[in-house]
Amino acid sequence: MKKGNWLVAICFLFLSTTLIGVFAQPPAQKEAAIPASSYKAKDYSSLLGMQGFSEKALNAHFKLYQGYVTNTNLLLTTLSSLTAAGKNKSPEYAELKRRFGWEFDGMRLHEYYFENLGGKGGNLNPNDPLYAQMISDFGSYDKWKADFIATGAMRGIGWAVLYLDPQSGRLVNTWINEHDVGHLAGGTPILIMDVFEHAYMIDYLLDRAAYIDAFFKNINWETVSQRYTQ
Repeated sequence: MKKGNWLVAICFLFLSTTLIGVFAQPPAQKEAAIPASSYKAKDYSSLLGMQGFSEKALNAHFKLYQGYVTNTNLLLTTLSSLTAAGKNKSPEYAELKRRFGWEFDGMRLHEYYFENLGGKGGNLNPNDPLYAQMISDFGSYDKWKADFIATGAMRGIGWAVLYLDPQSGRLVNTWINEHDVGHLAGGTPILIMDVFEHAYMIDYLLDRAAYIDAFFKNINWETVSQRYTQ
């Protein structure tokens, strides 16, 4: 073979090998978009001045709630990053995925809690549809209240929640442990009371009963009733 033909053959072989290598590579995958902070901490400073809740206690509680919002957003971003890096089968991903429910529920339950406070106290209006449902499910408003207080007074840290079961229309007072354990599947939270120590120890030390009494004096029954009717 002539020298010129050899050069042509070598160049052709090199080019062919290069092109085969390029096209044999798997197509590049687009990096998953990392979501911006999805949740914003709400302003509940309007609750300052409530009877039975000191400014010091409320501001500390607001700061704790803001931490749950921050951590919820951080976990969403971190989980997205791990997924984009192909690490969604790693132990880190699994543990953070489990943690997400705890942080998210901590955020959302505090929002429900703050938003059903700030009322003028007193009892629920007897003409309210929620009042009639309490009589149907508990025998009377006072029996419902006693059961809710007993739920909130249970030993341990957690939440007392009045749930509506949409399928049956029944009301149930429920204990939620550590934000994410004890929720009723499909249930609608109607009234939420925080009974973690941080909710009352600044003002009441270990006197949880006094805190529960103060809670009832500040329930925003209009908000609670709207949750029920909606």
